Amino acid sequence: MWTWELVVQVFLIGISLAMDAFAVSICDGMCYSDINKKKGGVIALTFGVFQMAMPLIGFFVAFGLSQVIQTEYIDLVDHWVAFALLIFIGGKMIIESVLELRRPEEQLAPKKFSLAEVLVQGVATSIDALAVGISFIAMYEDGITEVTVWGYTGIIGATTAIIVAIGVFIGTRVGKLFGRKTGVAQIIGGLILVAIGLKILIEGLI
Repeated sequence: MWTWELVVQVFLIGISLAMDAFAVSICDGMCYSDINKKKGGVIALTFGVFQMAMPLIGFFVAFGLSQVIQTEYIDLVDHWVAFALLIFIGGKMIIESVLELRRPEEQLAPKKFSLAEVLVQGVATSIDALAVGISFIAMYEDGITEVTVWGYTGIIGATTAIIVAIGVFIGTRVGKLFGRKTGVAQIIGGLILVAIGLKILIEGLI
């Protein structure tokens, strides 16, 4: 079932879900000293894939489990997982940056692109999209098919990838203002990740 109203609705959902990823991508653009178009594309693709995959997982899990199990095990855990991952990454960045600032200027090591770190960020910022996939069950009962669900999640993933690419671009410009060698950008980036983790946790608890 494809209507312009539903497509626009899913697009807006994609924008909403991508906001945390957007903030993290700005952080990545600020902090990675060796960022370029290829690595920026990898970041955008990674976040987009995870933002597409999580609603699919939520949909198929909900399809196979009862609503009670969904609520008990997904809604109660997702925000804690995202919080733990972002606090770990953000805290690690802050500690490493503070240690870097204690070193002589000539010994400062700029932060390099880390695919493993980006993958963890992609998971952390997309976990809340599981609930969107669960909500697709109601639409499924109204007549949409699995193919349509793949299309909807594809829109969400593509929207996220575009927004993240913009975020990386902005981050690279901001990073140049601070100078990545000083560690200031990494500290700010770490604080951003910690703040996003707290935001996700508070929203989940409320």
